[in-house]
Amino acid sequence: MYSTRTVATSLTNPRTTTKLLQSVSAIQDVSRAPCLKSCSATTLVRHNQSSLPRCFTSTAQQRIKEIFPPPADSPSIKITPPAWHHPVYTEEQMNAIHVAHRETKNWADRVALAAVRLLRWGMDTATGYTHDTGSVKPKGDSNPAALSQNKGWFAMNERKWLVRALFLESVAGVPGMVAASVRHLHSLRRLKRDHGWIETLLEEAYNERMHLLTFMKMAEPGRFMKFMILGAQGVFYNGFFLSYLISPRICHRFVGFLEEEAVLTYTRMIADIDAGKLPKWEKLEAPEIAIRYWNMPEGHRSMRDLLLYIRADEAKHREVNHTLGNLEQKTDPNPFVSEYEDPSKPHPTKSIENIKPLGWERKEVM
Repeated sequence: MYSTRTVATSLTNPRTTTKLLQSVSAIQDVSRAPCLKSCSATTLVRHNQSSLPRCFTSTAQQRIKEIFPPPADSPSIKITPPAWHHPVYTEEQMNAIHVAHRETKNWADRVALAAVRLLRWGMDTATGYTHDTGSVKPKGDSNPAALSQNKGWFAMNERKWLVRALFLESVAGVPGMVAASVRHLHSLRRLKRDHGWIETLLEEAYNERMHLLTFMKMAEPGRFMKFMILGAQGVFYNGFFLSYLISPRICHRFVGFLEEEAVLTYTRMIADIDAGKLPKWEKLEAPEIAIRYWNMPEGHRSMRDLLLYIRADEAKHREVNHTLGNLEQKTDPNPFVSEYEDPSKPHPTKSIENIKPLGWERKEVM
């Protein structure tokens, strides 16, 4: 790296010698660190070290930069904590999450399910998603999920799973924000309370955005993916906004069915890790942003643990929206933030201790 003459000249200057030793020490630290130990760490290093392997991204090496740079001109701000603190999940609760489907009962349910299937087809096409009809049981899960067994171009690998997750979470963060904004305007216009719906819907949108930010620490989308996200968000936001004005009940049922697909997707990702089909994720640690948000304990910060947390979140959204779809949209209070006469009886909560995969019926909570 340095010639003998250069080193000899540098050693005559104490200041230059100090800088040289610091540079060599930094290079040695980087060479000892595994590439996939922490994607947040490699994001910081790879900006200056072009020879290091990257995380899964299609962006050219010279154009890679820190995804979330610190705010400029704010030396007085140390950290900005999240507005909504995430509830604590136990390992037993997360392993109990399983794939479930609510059967359609009327024409509104069938409309919502048909819309989800159409969206699912478009998402599968855009992200190159395929899976085999075989099944495997993830560790600690009593329900089997399909295992990706295709080979060659159609095989699901770490990169394709991340592409799908990025696209999925960029869409999943829209409904909660749209529904909350519409209900907020309704409350202002009608001069009436909303009975707690707005807060839960905003928290759902925030949670989905945290999923997206977590995956962005692991993969930087290329131009084509950004274009796809832009187009999907423009169409989906406006379509969901108009639909929510017409029938909020159908929209909540739609989101409930959509979250069923999300739980299925993450269950298959976990199954692929357990089957050894995603070797790069077996020892991959969760990004720091995820560790802080979910309060992930020591020894439970792997990629598999991260997917368990995200799957549990999606299962909670599935329960919330199927429940809201069962209620009177203008008069019923939000059962997930309400206080009950008899707290000892099972009832909806913000966490997942009493989770019902198909949602709570109105007679159970009202």
